[in-house]
Amino acid sequence: MIKNIFDKEVSDAVIKRINELDKQSQGLWGKMSVGQMLAHCNVTYEFIYGNIHPRPHAFKRMILTWIVKDAVVNEKPYKKNIPTGPEFKIKESKDFAFEKGRLIDYINKTQHLGQAYFDKKESHSFGALSGSEWNNMFYKHLDHHLTQFGV
Repeated sequence: MIKNIFDKEVSDAVIKRINELDKQSQGLWGKMSVGQMLAHCNVTYEFIYGNIHPRPHAFKRMILTWIVKDAVVNEKPYKKNIPTGPEFKIKESKDFAFEKGRLIDYINKTQHLGQAYFDKKESHSFGALSGSEWNNMFYKHLDHHLTQFGV
């Protein structure tokens, strides 16, 4: 069973793992630098808390819901080197400390709002999700990339 990111102990443990990273942390697989990885993880929260990324048009959203949604919101961990959506591709270098601070702030905000806040909340790409689907999406994405960087 996947851990619950809305549980303060779990979110604090994730933040502790983030704090074990430094500018020189290297991925065990993949091409992203540590700053790019943190920026990549921030995209999920930008979809929720910022109006930064345009919503996919109806046809793309339907395809995402039918093909991608289950892999994102189920409890099965991600495999190494899986493809990612274009909004999540971070090509330019990123400031490690800035991205780290943003990610920690987003995790704290999400934990504080709680699972009930997210239950039936509309996602950027998949329509309304249950609180447990939001949890799975949040936790397993963070866990995947923190594991990628050895923490």
